[in-house]
Amino acid sequence: MAYFEIPPFTDKGSPVSFGGGAGAGGGQAGGAEQSANSKVLMPTGPQADFKNSMTLGDGTHVAVTTVTGKKSGFTGKVWVWAPKEYGDPKFAKSGFPVLIALPGGAGYPNNYWMGTDLGLQTSISKWYHEGKSKPFILVMPVLNPAPDDKGIYWDGSDIPGQPKMGTWLTEDVPDFAKANFRTIKSRDGWAFMGSSTGGFAGLKAVLKHPDKFKAVIASGPDIVPDSPLWKGYDKEKAENNPEVLAKQLIDKKGPDVYLAFQVGTNESNKNTLPNVQKFIATYGKGPVHTSLRVIEGGQHNAKTYVPNMGEGPIQFISKVMEGPVSD
Repeated sequence: MAYFEIPPFTDKGSPVSFGGGAGAGGGQAGGAEQSANSKVLMPTGPQADFKNSMTLGDGTHVAVTTVTGKKSGFTGKVWVWAPKEYGDPKFAKSGFPVLIALPGGAGYPNNYWMGTDLGLQTSISKWYHEGKSKPFILVMPVLNPAPDDKGIYWDGSDIPGQPKMGTWLTEDVPDFAKANFRTIKSRDGWAFMGSSTGGFAGLKAVLKHPDKFKAVIASGPDIVPDSPLWKGYDKEKAENNPEVLAKQLIDKKGPDVYLAFQVGTNESNKNTLPNVQKFIATYGKGPVHTSLRVIEGGQHNAKTYVPNMGEGPIQFISKVMEGPVSD
């Protein structure tokens, strides 16, 4: 098949199959042949039309497809990568944890985590073999529905009158992952990571939907929603405020969530570190478990954040997550 060619990049645009979709794994679409207490969710289908975006040195692929969310109605690109272990026969009936990776910046029309220049994919593999990380499937959707060239962004939320980007990220993107990959039924197999506004969106998603997601790595994140599109919608804005959501979670006494922050000392916004520290001091209690890696000399960019994820944050979330799991 074309996508196994060497050297890399000769197979760009070729079809890629991750072995998912309806009927995959012995006709288990929807888990029909699985025991009711299985921890594994076999691909539910339908299988997406994946095209190769790039090939890594270990033969794995970053592939891309276009998804129309059934719940949000939004249509956008999603990139995916599965570690080499996903194709290992010994894991053929195992569910893998999913890490939804959100970019900062425009977050449209691309998700910069899909590029191998930042080393996220190779780092996940390296950290797994070092015993630091789970072998996460990376799902990398667009964050915004349009460019933010006029200072407009959507805070990964369902802002009234706007595309439902909150539903896209927390409903449609996970549903897409479940359709195409062997995943884990419980929230123990689902987490977010993100930088800047993507860090905010991931943090907020976990606090807003702790029944679905267990952990987040938030790098240089905003702490409160601040999109200009919230004007006139104070109630809805509060419903998407991590401070409000964390307090509600503490008051309800759970479920437990794990928030791994990392912030550079040379962030472009000098308030980022004190804001994160204040959030941790105020809300890092009860079911809200936090960690903070302060990156000395670190700047507000992904090249700072990726290497430092391996120095604490990836272990923090991996210790509380499951995978690969089998029946």
